[in-house]
Parts: sequence; structure tokens; C-alpha cells
Amino acid sequence: MKKPHVYEQTYNDYLARIARLDLKFLADKLDLQLSGKEVIIPFFGKLYRVSTKGVADPTGKQPHLSISVILCKYLLMCPMVVPLGGNWMSFKDFKDAAPLIQAFFNTVTLPIAESFSTRLADLECAAKKIGGFPPSDDFPYDLSLQFDALSKVPLLLLFNDKDEEFSAQCSVLFEKRVEKMLDMECLAMVGMLFCEYLKSGL
Repeated sequence: MKKPHVYEQTYNDYLARIARLDLKFLADKLDLQLSGKEVIIPFFGKLYRVSTKGVADPTGKQPHLSISVILCKYLLMCPMVVPLGGNWMSFKDFKDAAPLIQAFFNTVTLPIAESFSTRLADLECAAKKIGGFPPSDDFPYDLSLQFDALSKVPLLLLFNDKDEEFSAQCSVLFEKRVEKMLDMECLAMVGMLFCEYLKSGL
């Protein structure tokens, strides 16, 4: 992962590039709202405003740099034709994910499994606080919930609780189309923030 000061440089570069974009076009493509010269982007249910001046959270303050970088990259990578959804994939199966696979395991799936082992009801409660809802398909897990991380960037949580034979197991899946909408580093950060949001709801 990049160091904080590198994220600051990246963020400033992204804002300069966003200034050259047609925000109305992006809002239309990504099903986002446009308010004046700001794009309103829901991220795990919270509304953020992005403009050439920066990213603001619901209170008007700049959010954590990782969120700012994700939202800017999301706008910058907006494809001319947004791919259709479907085809859930684990992080490790994306073609550019290899350098970050272990980090994703260590900062996303393992902490969720360990934090909520034997606490299935707590996990369901924490998940629903950040917008978790039943997916349209059935999955053979103790708990399966879908989240709208970003518009057209859903996330799927699959969780099996600890039993007599196995420890708790967690999978966090994304649709294949997400590789056209975020790079793998940003996707890994989405997973890390998702984990933090769940744990903060304990």
C-alpha cells in the first residue's frame, strides 16, 4: 500500500484531472446526482461530494484520504459503456490483484472472520447498519449479504460461523465489472474500509 504522503500527492493529481472531466456525463453514466459543480457519490450509504475543490463528507469535512482517493479514481475510471453486473469474483481472481492478495486477506477477510466468530447475530446487525441486504441469489452460507459500496460497485459478504470442525470463514466478493471501474489498490481499500465499518458497529 502507498504511504500517506503519496496518497496526498495522488489525491491532488486526481483533483487536477477531474477538473478536465464532464461531471454531468459521469453522473449520468454512474447513476449519480449532480448538484451544481459537485457530484454526489454514495459510499456504503453515506453521501460524499466531489468537485474540483476536493472531497467532502456529509459534515462538509474532508474524509480520510483513502476514501478521497477511491472516489476520485471511481470518477476517473468511469467507462464510456458501463458493463453489466453479475459474475461474482473473489479479490484474488482479478488479473491485477496478485501483489495485494495477502494484504486483502490480512486486512479484510481474516479480521472479519476473527472478529465475528461465534457472533453471527452481531455481524448481521453491524452489516445492516451499513446497508447490507439479502442478495437476489441464494448462497449456502450462514450469512450472505450484499452492499452497495458505490453505485454499480456492489460487494457480497459470505460468512460461515465457527463450528466443531472449522473456524469461522469469510469471503468478500465483487462483480467482475469492477475491474473496469476501480484499480486493484482502490478495490483493496474498499475492502479494508468495509471491514472497519463492520467492526466499528460491534
